[in-house]
Amino acid sequence: MAVANEKPPMSEVKVWSFCRLPFWQSTNNAAAGGGGGSGSSSLQQNHLAAADHQPSIKVASVAKSFLPTRRRLGLDPPNKLYFPYEPGKQVKSAIRIRNISKTHVAFKFQTTAPKSCYMRPPGGILAPDESLIATVFKFVEPPESNDKLDGLKSRVKFKIMSLKVKGDMDYVPELFDEQRDQVAVEQILRVVFLEPDHPTPALEKLNRQLAEAEAELEIRKRPPPEDKGPRVLGEGLVIDEWKERRERYLARQLVEGVDSV
Repeated sequence: MAVANEKPPMSEVKVWSFCRLPFWQSTNNAAAGGGGGSGSSSLQQNHLAAADHQPSIKVASVAKSFLPTRRRLGLDPPNKLYFPYEPGKQVKSAIRIRNISKTHVAFKFQTTAPKSCYMRPPGGILAPDESLIATVFKFVEPPESNDKLDGLKSRVKFKIMSLKVKGDMDYVPELFDEQRDQVAVEQILRVVFLEPDHPTPALEKLNRQLAEAEAELEIRKRPPPEDKGPRVLGEGLVIDEWKERRERYLARQLVEGVDSV
């Protein structure tokens, strides 16, 4: 019985009492111990809040970089260039490019095979809702083997880039170098060969677009309409209605003066 009624040492009682205190209560007691302690704890809390805010900013910037770029151009076909498969010959494809934004947009072609491919036009500036059909020329290399399916495969790709510009201006390729950070890649176009002897909807659409591209080219080649203003003849001689009437008047005055003499 004496052993059962024996009290534990005071050191053990203090340790056990400390363990039974809630964590928030011990923290508050420590903070209430002095003004210097409360100041340091508030600084630590501000530092932790700032540390928690910085990762959120970084995550937001990284997430924004993964967002798709807003398109400025509408393409038809949207992601492919169809060519008739004629080995050893130069063939043509066509793509319609439309400005679907509210501002003027410059576009530019690039290809992984500049020695065997070229575009007409290679670039330009489109007003809002303006469109044109670009023609793409490509030389089809003969297949290395007799396997026709092997020849139908092509690793050549085309890239269309866009750049927002201020108003109507002359197109120069250097625009894309001067404002490189504002350039957007609209689409990577993959080459697809079509059998010219097997009519398909894709081949019919290609032939129709090529015909439209040739018609647009002929229109662009036409001289501008004749200006109804003053006519320029010879070495800068300007003749208009007012000058003709003045010359007739002076001639009449000269004749009347001779008659009077």
